[in-house]
Amino acid sequence: MSLKTLTATAVMLLFIPGCSVFERIVYHADINQGNYLTTTDVAKVHTGMTKQQVAYILGTSMMKDPFGSNTWYYIFRRDSSHKLISQRTLILIFNNSDILININNKPMFSGPIS
Repeated sequence: MSLKTLTATAVMLLFIPGCSVFERIVYHADINQGNYLTTTDVAKVHTGMTKQQVAYILGTSMMKDPFGSNTWYYIFRRDSSHKLISQRTLILIFNNSDILININNKPMFSGPIS
């Protein structure tokens, strides 16, 4: 083999895994999506409240049930740079009189970055 071929091969072998080697060095901004809810705000919400009272405390929900307006979904997702993706979901269910009857505060989900 010639010296040029060996040099080209060595350079290629250095650059192929280069993206994964320098991935931790390059800055990646954290991406926050959805409704950021503090635990104190969530603790203020209780059954028996009206939709207006809940919206005053938590703001408008990110998603509403497409088949009716009695279920509100508050979803917050954080994609941290070089860390796990975490998601928190709060589901509020109202009756036909717009009174809160069920609070489902799902625990924080964390998973690997795919």
